[in-house]
Amino acid sequence: MKIGILSRDSEYYSTRRLMEAGRAHGHEMEVIDPLRCYMMIASGHPTIHYRGEVLQDFDAIIPRIGASTTFYGSAVVRQFETMGIYCLNRSVPITRSRDKLRCLQLLARRGIGLPVTGFAYLTRYTHDLIRLVGGVPVVIKVLEGTQGIGVVLTETENVAGSVIEAFRSLKAQILVQEFVREAGASDLRCFVIGNRVAAAILRQGKEGEFRSNIHRGGTAAPARITPEERTTAVRAARTMGLSVAGVDMLRSRHGPLVLEVNSSPGLEGIEKATGKDLAGMVITYIEKHARPSTNRARGEG
Repeated sequence: MKIGILSRDSEYYSTRRLMEAGRAHGHEMEVIDPLRCYMMIASGHPTIHYRGEVLQDFDAIIPRIGASTTFYGSAVVRQFETMGIYCLNRSVPITRSRDKLRCLQLLARRGIGLPVTGFAYLTRYTHDLIRLVGGVPVVIKVLEGTQGIGVVLTETENVAGSVIEAFRSLKAQILVQEFVREAGASDLRCFVIGNRVAAAILRQGKEGEFRSNIHRGGTAAPARITPEERTTAVRAARTMGLSVAGVDMLRSRHGPLVLEVNSSPGLEGIEKATGKDLAGMVITYIEKHARPSTNRARGEG
C-alpha cells in the first residue's frame, strides 16, 4: 500500500516510527506537511496538490495534526476523505476531540466518568462556578492549551478569581475543574487502537508539580489497568469516533475520570516505557481496514 503521514516534520519521533513500521511491513511511505498542501474543491474531481504536484494513488492517510494547525490540517484530511481515501482518524472526530469543551460534553452525555467541570463566559459568576465544581482547590484550564500549558492549580477563591480574570482579559476561554487530590499528581495514558487498549502508562508529575505531563518533567512507567479503566478508555475513543487515540484518565475514589481524548497521541513516551511496537500495531490496523486504491489495484499509476 501507499500510505501518507500528515506531519509537519519527518524527524518527529512518532512520524519516524510510523515511517519505519510502514516500510518494515512492505509499504510505500510518504510524509506530507499539511500546511504545504493546497486543494481544488470540485464536485467532479477534487484534488490535493503538494509542492506543485497532485497527490494521488494513496491507499491510506495517517493524520498527525498538531493543535495549532487543527483548522487547516483537518480541512486537508477532509479533502482526502472527499477523494475516497481511507483516513486513520477522520476530520470530524479530530476536530471534535480538539474542542475540549465539546469533548467533555459528548463524554458526559454517554455517562463516562469526568472531573466535575464548570464553564462560563462572564467572570462575575466565578465564585458560584467554583462552588458548583465543589469548591477550592480547583484546576483552571485554557481550552486551547496543550502539554500542560495553560493549566493552573489554585488553592483559594481569590487566587482562582484572579487567574480567571487574567485569562479572560486575554480573551481565552477557560474550564474550571475539581481537583482530584487522590490521583496524587499522576494520570493514566491509554493508547487505544480500534476497540482495545494496546498499551497503558502511569505518568507521575515531578515533586512539587501537580501536572503529570512528560513535557513538564513527569515520568512514565507501564501501568496495569483495571477492566473498568480499559472499558472507559475504549468507550471514550469510540464516543469521539477515533480509531487511534490517547485517552488520559485520573484514578479517583469514584473510578476512572477522563481528562482528555487525544487524536494524535505521541508514541515516544509510551513506546519507550512499555517496549511495545505501537507504530507497528497502527500499521497492522490500517492493513485490516484500508482498501487499496482502484488505480493501484489495476496496476495504473
